[in-house]
Amino acid sequence: MRKHAQLLLAISMASFGAILILTAFIVPPVGAIDPTVLTAFGEILTFSGSLI
Repeated sequence: MRKHAQLLLAISMASFGAILILTAFIVPPVGAIDPTVLTAFGEILTFSGSLI
């Protein structure tokens, strides 16, 4: 049960990071990804990777 919960949390965190990156393409200035978004995405992927 715990492994299942960790996997679901990791998938949801990685999905949230992908949505964060995609949102950066919609919000003005269009197409420019701010370095803080990339940093947040990297931290989210690191955290979800540590959960797995």
